[in-house]
Amino acid sequence: MCVCIDFCVPESVCVFVCLCVCSGCPSVCLSVYSLSFCLSLPGCLSFNLMFCFPFPSLTVKFVNCGQGGLVRFECSNPSDFRIEADGVVYALRPLTLSTLPTVPLVIVARDETNQQQWQTQVRLTPPVGQTLSQGLQEIWFPSRQTDSSSIGQLKRMKRDWVIPPINVPENSRGEFPQDLVRIRSDNDKNRSLRYSVTGPGADQPPTGIFIIHPISGELSVMKPLDREHISNFHLRAHAVDLNGNQVESPIDIVINVIDMNDNRPEFIHQIWNGSVPEGSKPGTFVMTVTSVDKDDPKTANGMLRYKIGSQNPESPTSNMFTINNKTGDIITVAAGLDREKVPQYTLIIQATDMEGNPMYGLSNTATAVIRVTDINDNPPEFTAEMFFGEVPENRVNVIVANLTVTDKDQPNTLAWKAVYKITGGDPTGRFSVPTDPTTNEGLVTVVKPIDYEISRTYMLTVVAVNEVSLARGIYSPRQSTATVSIRVIDVNESPYFDPNPKLIKLEEGMLAESSLTTFTAQDPDRFMQQSIRYTRLSDPANWLRIDANTGRITTIAVLDRESPYVKDNMYSATFLASDSGVPPASGTGTLQISLLDINDNAPHVYPQETEMCKKPEPNGINITALDGDLNPNAGPFAFELANRPADVRRNWTITRLSGDYAQLSLKIGFLESGIYEIPIIITDSGNLPMSNTSYLRVKVCQCDHNGDCTDQQHIIAAGLGTGAIIAILLCIIILLILVLLFVVWMKRRDKERQAKQLLIDPEDDVRDNILKYDEEGGGEEDQDYDLSQLQQPDTIEPDTIKPVGIRRMDERPLHPEPQYPIRSAAPHPGDIGDFINEGLKAADNDPTAPPYDSLLVFDYEGSGSTAGSLSSLNSSSSGGDQDYDYLNDWGPRFRKLADMYGGSDD
Repeated sequence: MCVCIDFCVPESVCVFVCLCVCSGCPSVCLSVYSLSFCLSLPGCLSFNLMFCFPFPSLTVKFVNCGQGGLVRFECSNPSDFRIEADGVVYALRPLTLSTLPTVPLVIVARDETNQQQWQTQVRLTPPVGQTLSQGLQEIWFPSRQTDSSSIGQLKRMKRDWVIPPINVPENSRGEFPQDLVRIRSDNDKNRSLRYSVTGPGADQPPTGIFIIHPISGELSVMKPLDREHISNFHLRAHAVDLNGNQVESPIDIVINVIDMNDNRPEFIHQIWNGSVPEGSKPGTFVMTVTSVDKDDPKTANGMLRYKIGSQNPESPTSNMFTINNKTGDIITVAAGLDREKVPQYTLIIQATDMEGNPMYGLSNTATAVIRVTDINDNPPEFTAEMFFGEVPENRVNVIVANLTVTDKDQPNTLAWKAVYKITGGDPTGRFSVPTDPTTNEGLVTVVKPIDYEISRTYMLTVVAVNEVSLARGIYSPRQSTATVSIRVIDVNESPYFDPNPKLIKLEEGMLAESSLTTFTAQDPDRFMQQSIRYTRLSDPANWLRIDANTGRITTIAVLDRESPYVKDNMYSATFLASDSGVPPASGTGTLQISLLDINDNAPHVYPQETEMCKKPEPNGINITALDGDLNPNAGPFAFELANRPADVRRNWTITRLSGDYAQLSLKIGFLESGIYEIPIIITDSGNLPMSNTSYLRVKVCQCDHNGDCTDQQHIIAAGLGTGAIIAILLCIIILLILVLLFVVWMKRRDKERQAKQLLIDPEDDVRDNILKYDEEGGGEEDQDYDLSQLQQPDTIEPDTIKPVGIRRMDERPLHPEPQYPIRSAAPHPGDIGDFINEGLKAADNDPTAPPYDSLLVFDYEGSGSTAGSLSSLNSSSSGGDQDYDYLNDWGPRFRKLADMYGGSDD
């Protein structure tokens, strides 16, 4: 079967194309003028052929090879073109470059027998500046004069003509170099010329793409072109003679690279993330995916179309979303998005160029992950209808109960977080229910003190809602409301004073043991039988006493408003009330006493000291009066001079200036230097006025021309007062006492020094010489000391004394021995104490006194001892020769010895 297309356009250019389809695997033969060739297409595949002709370019597409009987042809643009039954297409109107249709002309061949059809496209393009004949298109340099070209050549252009661009398909597989055009000049007929081209692609980077034959002027391309790298080239052709002289003006040549579909679409991101709220209506926008194609976007090679390849999961339907095939916008097309059932969808998005043609277009895929966001379509529900709790009375900020709820919405979102509201059972606002941010539980908390005596139980109604409102059409169920039962526990409360503080007004000067008021406390525990006792907690002036049982307050001292403990006429004392509960509770109350002033303070002069010159100019001294009382018990004051001494009124006079001030003046013109004490009687204005005689100390001195005293030291010496004289006498007496004590101490020291000189005879020294050791020795035989030392000194023989130089380490040192006091043979009981004291003092100052410490270590105990038993130690005289009765006079401690040694034979 053959389909022939005979196409004619203006300017007497006709094209006749025949497509011949064989049975089975077809071969297609195209004939264009005298050019014809065949393509063998195995497997009955679709094919796409493009040919460029002198003026139009035709793109013929043939799809779905098949066999058939009678074929009828149809044209997609019947208003401009007509196709006959034999397949010849005619133009119904003249066509120009500006009116060429941009949409390909579609030719459909339909088999009338089996209704099979085939389709091909014819695309019209402007001329490409080249032919498919064996000869090349020639481009002539514009001549200075316009004339006609020879037959078979293009018309030579004027200087201002524009050379049409040369179109070269990219990715050509033809043999290289591939000739494009031939550059010619009119001057090459009478002389030899040399041709060259310059510009990017020739002698500028990228170099080596285009070359020109210097003699024939044939312009050739040396390698395949890539439109995505460089879409066009701008070259300039030159013609020079053999001497290098320019014979023609350079001409510009534009080479356009024709796009081929050699690039797949590429998504900007391989994984796209989007979100859509659950419950969204169909048509809700979700996201936009974008893909780019490096091919020319003005051609079908770069026109992309999108579609959804798959959806996972396919719940509730397999077509929950759709995509705009041109813009890539994804929208919802079905209802039923539920985050609690399907939280996320995964879509495979496919982008295809060639306007989405699955046969010819190139495709690529990306993944769209759509997260279904949560809305508040699930209200919180309590896990129980009733909650219980208990709280001690008067406790605040205590959690009574934990309310738990469940919410199917996404955790930690505003649609999941619960807000608890008390709607009933708490008219006074004593409770609140904040939300635990971690567990979403409601914490029933006491915010105001609860009184057991007022209410023992509370029944609260609590409603749980979310931080955001429920979605439209969703309502709170009955499970969103719960009841909380709270039991109040009775505790022992502190007694309280009412009023507190308590204010009373009294006149100062109230005597001790006066009753002031009764300050009692109330016990709020009405259901407990308890007693209250009162104690004083704070009483700075120690004026008050409170009865422990009745709370009656009495005075124990006189109340004085002028006391330093009174501030602004107010005295405060604090009392403690304690009940008998277990454990006991207590409360404090403050009693404020406002003391009213009475006239109990006499006024006195101020200042108490002043200075005056011998000849004062002026000679007056201004004074005032101070009174500890308040008005009207203070000023105005009355001032007058005392009658005594008599020289006061003779030398001085006082004049009242105002109610509080007066002036003291000299009656005489001169007064000797010195210190004068002027008695002034001041009387206040109180009811029962009080008077007082105050002494004003006036220092009269010699003054300089500035009025300052010049004999200040003389006045001070002359004015030595009684107090200063008494202080001086006391210092003298203390000094004399210290001297006397020093003399007595010196005498006593001399006496003690003389007492130390009373030494005892060494023969009468009965002090023990027994040595005490921590380790047991080896016996007396291996001891290098005289055992006779254990005997009394009276029995020591003179010849037993060791020679000089032979001494034990523990013997007393060889120093001059002090003389100890000598004891009489029969001492009197009266001087035994003095004897012992004097001996003790002498021994303390004796460097030779025992003990003489040394460490003795023995390894061998010995075989015996030359000493007898302790009973063998005898005394200087037998016991029967002595009288021990005098020991009874020494006191009870010595009577036992007297009985032992001085008694009868019984």
